[in-house]
Amino acid sequence: MALPAEPSTAAPLPAVPPDVTVTPVRGNADKTAFIRMVYPLYEGHPNWVAPLEMERRDFLDPKKNPFFEFGEVELFLARRGGQVVGRIAAVKDPHYNEFHGTNEGFFGLFECINDAGVARALFDAAAQWLRAKGFVKVLGPMNFSTNQECGLLVEGFDKPPAIMTTYNVPYYASLIEANGFTKAMDLWSWELSSSVQPPEKVARIAEKIRQRDGITVRSVNLKNFEQEVALIKGIYNAAWEKNWGFVPMTDHEFDHLAREMKQIVKPELLLIAEVKGEPVAFSMTIPDANEALKVAHGRLTTFGLPIGLAKLLLASRKIRRLRLITLGIKEGYRRRGLDAILYLDTLRTAHQLGYEGGEISWTLENNHLVNRAIESMGGKRSKTHRIFERAL
Repeated sequence: MALPAEPSTAAPLPAVPPDVTVTPVRGNADKTAFIRMVYPLYEGHPNWVAPLEMERRDFLDPKKNPFFEFGEVELFLARRGGQVVGRIAAVKDPHYNEFHGTNEGFFGLFECINDAGVARALFDAAAQWLRAKGFVKVLGPMNFSTNQECGLLVEGFDKPPAIMTTYNVPYYASLIEANGFTKAMDLWSWELSSSVQPPEKVARIAEKIRQRDGITVRSVNLKNFEQEVALIKGIYNAAWEKNWGFVPMTDHEFDHLAREMKQIVKPELLLIAEVKGEPVAFSMTIPDANEALKVAHGRLTTFGLPIGLAKLLLASRKIRRLRLITLGIKEGYRRRGLDAILYLDTLRTAHQLGYEGGEISWTLENNHLVNRAIESMGGKRSKTHRIFERAL
């Protein structure tokens, strides 16, 4: 005789409004609606930075985004009375599952009016697509992987987003949690001023280690761009292989990102650390181009005139903030002070170049070694982005 089922302790999911329909994106008109729905949604939010519509089109174009060479994406739009009220992407990343031995899909590019029922309709559509692919769990937001923008902002709404990080309206966490999602991992951002002197003890120990272990730090040579990219690629894929959520980039993904970064980087802030001539670590700090993008309001042209472009170029000369986007050390060379040396050299160079400071992001909440190192340099936690999960 079968035992009675245990009563569910989970809160019931919100009901889908009867006048809301969700359909997959088909054709250019739908794709334009998908991209443009964010502009009125964030009107009046002073810290939001409008993405360039041109860049978003390229990101969603399978011919221009190397993620589509192996991954699959289905975009959905929610409409009420013909008006777009939400959007979501369902994402299949086979490389992630192969690397971690998991069976998980992603959701991303989530935007929605403040209505948990509309959000339910979007998550249901994404879940149905992911279940049909055989997945048993969904993680997100991922746009479209941890190598791109990911995470939902849950703390730090009073500050604008740094380049290549997400910003969202504060009520999204409530919509997501109301639809059965729970926290999988938090990603932390740190604020650091280039004018603040690091503790004298930290600087002294770092210099002692530099001399003792034969550590040299040099800037990337953009004249040897392809060779330098190949070198950094090797360190990158080795340095994060055991981190939560990490997935190695393909050569095409890495090269594509490197070409995009080349347009905005300061080579003095791209550092490679070598131990007795062997490259073992690198850090990448880039100007926070969002300071310039904000003035363009998502458009490079207005009525055919390059007004946005002119504003963008003018504002780019006034960028005073940076984002330390990645710092990686090969296994076997960690816990030897290389992170402190790279942080110190980055701070000194940033100050010399006239930058005021900026953001270090993201770090995993459970990466205690890295988080303590940032704190020792004077870093203060400033934002939290959250990855959510739900069984399918």
